[in-house]
Amino acid sequence: MKLRIFTVLVLLSAFAKAQTKQDSITFDPQKQLNTAQKLIAGNYANAVTVSAYGELTYNQPEGDNGELDVQRLVLLFGYKFNDKTQFITEIEFEHVNEVFVEQAFVNYNVGSNISIRGGLMLVPMGIVNEYHEPTTFNGTERPAVDNVIVPTTWREIGIGVTGRLNEYSIGYQAYIFNGFRSSGLDGEGGVNGLLRGSNGLRGGRQRGIRSTVDSPTFSTKWEYYGIPGLRLGLAGYFGRTQADDDVEELEGSDIGIAMGGLDFRYAYQRFTARGQFIYSSLSDTDEYNIATGRDLGSALQGWYLEAGYNLLPQTKEQRLIAFTRYENYDTHASTEGTLERNDAYNRTDITAGLSYHIAPGVVVKGDYQFRDNKLSGDNVADRLNFGIGVWF
Repeated sequence: MKLRIFTVLVLLSAFAKAQTKQDSITFDPQKQLNTAQKLIAGNYANAVTVSAYGELTYNQPEGDNGELDVQRLVLLFGYKFNDKTQFITEIEFEHVNEVFVEQAFVNYNVGSNISIRGGLMLVPMGIVNEYHEPTTFNGTERPAVDNVIVPTTWREIGIGVTGRLNEYSIGYQAYIFNGFRSSGLDGEGGVNGLLRGSNGLRGGRQRGIRSTVDSPTFSTKWEYYGIPGLRLGLAGYFGRTQADDDVEELEGSDIGIAMGGLDFRYAYQRFTARGQFIYSSLSDTDEYNIATGRDLGSALQGWYLEAGYNLLPQTKEQRLIAFTRYENYDTHASTEGTLERNDAYNRTDITAGLSYHIAPGVVVKGDYQFRDNKLSGDNVADRLNFGIGVWF
């Protein structure tokens, strides 16, 4: 079945035309667009447009065998019904054997700087959750903060508005979504908890798969681009998790979430920098842990700073970026009740490496990660990574 789906998508892409050449990485963050934004903003001759990105990775933990993986292959299709209405969808093949719909939404342009959207969409939090094409970030793997704390790739079903206030150099997004799924019935009459201490909220992403909802959540992001070369973001997400019908009335089946994020991207000539800070306050985690037997923390926190420098002249099409990133992420930033903090969940990664953009849309990456946590005597393996990424 999966092979047939893949074959149909490949045939569709063969008959459609992408029309424009994608830049490998736009150094000016004020002009940077992700794939969905490019499909929406593009002036295409055909109604149907196609884009794609993919990653092949090699990870070698110290002392263990290496792993080779077709980490993801993603096909994007856009259809323009008229000048105001478009449909965008993103089909993702992960590790060769899994298929997901990552985005599927209708965009309706109410005016020149405001649109209404509805469907399966990315939650605007941090940088990489919206800008995760492999040529738009340094490092073979996405930052751990964006994997564990945010958690990327985070998408849910909802409706909202996006636009710009150009006179103030501000862009904005605001959505109503279904929330994380926190629990269901475990088959023995108890509560099965989907959220845990090691990776926080990640296990609760519903991803548009028969999503349950009884308490909608609110998500918003505001971005400022009034200073040349600089883009600042402020994001918020508020609401409660969703529990299945069988357990939603039981104490401890859901929790409250208040998440906030700050991020920046900066570029000047051959120098680039970016960073972000994410903090999530979770309420009712003591009751949740008692009901489910989990070890979910009452606060999650993560941040990173990254600097990069293009070693090649600006006049060259190719780019060789040397970078270093320091990040700390803690899924037990605080705990409630009798749950003790697990220092193994307070982790630090230092990543240094090269991103070689050999052509617009093709990058070869190599980096080394020094990994550690705060648990005394715990030995976390460092890791060597290589990857190839494409985006067109």
